[in-house]
Amino acid sequence: MLKNLTRRDFLKTTSLAALGFFFAGYDRTVDAANVKPADLVVYGKIFTSEDNQIVEAFAVKDGKFVYVGDKKGAKAFIRKGKTEVIDYTGKGLVMPGCGNGHAHYSMGHGIPKAGTMIDRETTPEKFLTEIVPAAVKKARDKNSTVVFGFGWDFMKFKDNMPTRQQLDAICSDIPMYFADEEGHKGLANTLALVNAGIMSKDGTTLKKDDDIRGGKIIIGEDGTPTGFLIERAGIYTQSFLDHEQLFSVDIAKSIMPEIEQHLLSEGYTMYLDGYANYFFNDNFYEAAHELDKAGDMHFVLGTAYEIESWMNVDDALSRAVDAKKYVSTHVKPNWIKLFMDGTPETGTGFIEPLYLDGHQGIPNWEENELVDLTRKANDKGLTMHIHAMGNKAVNRVVNAYVNGGKDEMRNTIVHVYGVIPSDYKRMADHNIFVDASFIWHHADDELRADLLKTLPAEMADKGYPMKSFFDNGVNVASHTDFPALSGSPDDPFGIIEIAVTGLCYLETGKPWWPEELITREQAINALTINVAKQMFLEDERGSIKNGKYADFLLVDKDVLTCPETEIHTAKPAATYFEGKKVYSA
Repeated sequence: MLKNLTRRDFLKTTSLAALGFFFAGYDRTVDAANVKPADLVVYGKIFTSEDNQIVEAFAVKDGKFVYVGDKKGAKAFIRKGKTEVIDYTGKGLVMPGCGNGHAHYSMGHGIPKAGTMIDRETTPEKFLTEIVPAAVKKARDKNSTVVFGFGWDFMKFKDNMPTRQQLDAICSDIPMYFADEEGHKGLANTLALVNAGIMSKDGTTLKKDDDIRGGKIIIGEDGTPTGFLIERAGIYTQSFLDHEQLFSVDIAKSIMPEIEQHLLSEGYTMYLDGYANYFFNDNFYEAAHELDKAGDMHFVLGTAYEIESWMNVDDALSRAVDAKKYVSTHVKPNWIKLFMDGTPETGTGFIEPLYLDGHQGIPNWEENELVDLTRKANDKGLTMHIHAMGNKAVNRVVNAYVNGGKDEMRNTIVHVYGVIPSDYKRMADHNIFVDASFIWHHADDELRADLLKTLPAEMADKGYPMKSFFDNGVNVASHTDFPALSGSPDDPFGIIEIAVTGLCYLETGKPWWPEELITREQAINALTINVAKQMFLEDERGSIKNGKYADFLLVDKDVLTCPETEIHTAKPAATYFEGKKVYSA
């Protein structure tokens, strides 16, 4: 833009803002004769996510910010007939496009086409009398080789868990598998168990209890599996389904526009899919790659290849490395996903001290295995992305990253229900990223009562830390884990309200762990620049700064100053990606 100016002219005509070094109150203007006209200039209250700066204007040229500063400086970039001008002053807030550091939009949009989404309010009775029969009919109408569903709520089912025999009474000739809303538990009919080698055709039990590593097969009073599978036992059983029919390349391609619309309408311009091979194939990778090559992708997608503890690790790692062939401008297949444990709320998180009934949870990996896999993955240019929720699980992952990882690889811990205090400093010292569940920093009265019955006191009233990460200098990004929402919002503004108040507008209850609440600015940074850092995009995206891609939102409310309880009502009036409006309310 300024390469033809002499040093003297440069110093005479260019404000510091034109270089990205804007300071409040600095209003020296740019000489319009010496700059190229911008494609777009925006005025308004602009939160940059750069040191919490608020500026008055920015200019965009060829998809990137070329000026960030005051109104006077921005006017130099305007040419009549060439520059679009948006004056958003007094209408709300302008901010960077948001990121979702761990979500499953491929599942959320793929499952309804592959099978059946189940409302979390569904009761066991409705599940058996309405949901399963409808899912079977849908499968038969499509001549499908599998019946698949997702979304039932463990807390509603736990005292009346459907059995394989009840599922068999509805359908016994097609394998059926129904995952719960978190994907940590499943219900299978007998044929699905037979196909997975858990039972034989004559009804003999071949695997039971914890025979599948990292999981549990529930055995009934008759000595055979009930069909209820916990943690990796469920995923193991699911792996034997006909996934090419469930989630073909054509289905994957058909959901990509839906995913994009979902993201852009909520204000997301980047996200990391935390289980991109959920259907045990590469079809989601292939669909995204083709869409991007065609120039039709208006968000940045990171993909994580999940490796299960029951797999041959070296073979699985080889497949994860091979998935890097799908890299393109907006597709970044650079992560490996593991499950270290389950969830403390359902008794499968790996914790210390023990649960009130004396058990400790389900750890999927030994520490030496994590160290070895982290070292191998980082050496191959893949970043670790590990689900760890119990404090003991988090500690084991931190140990693995410290002893086997490379700090520059930004190895990440996802969800994080509890942290041993000494681990905060080690996270910060070794550049370990935390993908935090801000939306789960709340609980209704029913869940609180259940937690008090199962978790030790020091964990029952304290769940997901937030402020402690910021206070200890830990790199912390936000995620929603969609569609495993646990009744929480998926959008950035619902997240911000929970992070600030400890309450979810969808329920009643008291603020959850108020000592860990954070500021609005911290929440926005976790949603923008920090997700960009987690995804190695901070030089390109995540903040409003000269030279970066112009990914930004026009928000219909000033979420920095509106009443706390109204933050969740904010929505993007428009979403811009690389300087182009790609969504408008």
